Amino acid sequence: MRGLKGKAAIVTGGATGIGRAIMERLCHEGVSVTFSGISDGGIATEKECLAKGYSAQFLRGDMGEEAFCRRLVETALDKWGKINFLVNNAFSFIAKGAAATREEWLRMMSVGPIGYATMGGLVTEPMRRQGGGAIVNLSSISAHIAQPDRWTYNAAKGAVNQLTRCMAMDFSPLNIRVNTVSPGWIWTREVDKAAGGDREKWGPIWGKYHMLRRLGTVEECAGPVAFLLSDEAAFITATELMVDGGYCGMGPEGLGETSSFAGSA
Repeated sequence: MRGLKGKAAIVTGGATGIGRAIMERLCHEGVSVTFSGISDGGIATEKECLAKGYSAQFLRGDMGEEAFCRRLVETALDKWGKINFLVNNAFSFIAKGAAATREEWLRMMSVGPIGYATMGGLVTEPMRRQGGGAIVNLSSISAHIAQPDRWTYNAAKGAVNQLTRCMAMDFSPLNIRVNTVSPGWIWTREVDKAAGGDREKWGPIWGKYHMLRRLGTVEECAGPVAFLLSDEAAFITATELMVDGGYCGMGPEGLGETSSFAGSA
């Protein structure tokens, strides 16, 4: 994609799942990437990337801590000398309703929208020195719908969507674009855990929540993120790109198995 090769990026939560797919896609496009993770598993991910000839470095830490956010940006600048892109992906998965404690709410928000906002503020000056840049915030279909006992997660993802629009407006004089990608059900570690590792059984069941009749892959999230960072999306900002297989486009009727095209697949 135009405008990616030779650039430098930060991908938070880039050691596993969707974040890792995004990090590797950017590396494949010629971007030098600094990525974070909360466990030491990112060390192995970094070694695998370096073995492929990618320019990547890992930093372990908690995106809910402002000091680590600052260290992440400083580490990226020390390594690459610039920051052109930011992908805010790291997020706590605390799915609770009325029983959620105040501490759980604070954790949910500090890693999520507050962490996103902190990172956005920290990269604006490095991006300004490069003539601009691009930020992608990972949100979710959960920002748009009600789900049982999901106050914490859904509210935090909803905040990400509004944060994106506000960031896009305030950063526009610096030629920094800010957009959101909202995945549907994706085969991540959490979803696989919920399926008990049995994709053959649960894939078709959960697939019916999507017009495309299947769950997405992490790679199918990475491509849209790379697109929004690239020059191909130079006139796109404050926009949410749904990568949800048609999930949010459906009503309570579901897939419409009685439609005239239902048996054509």
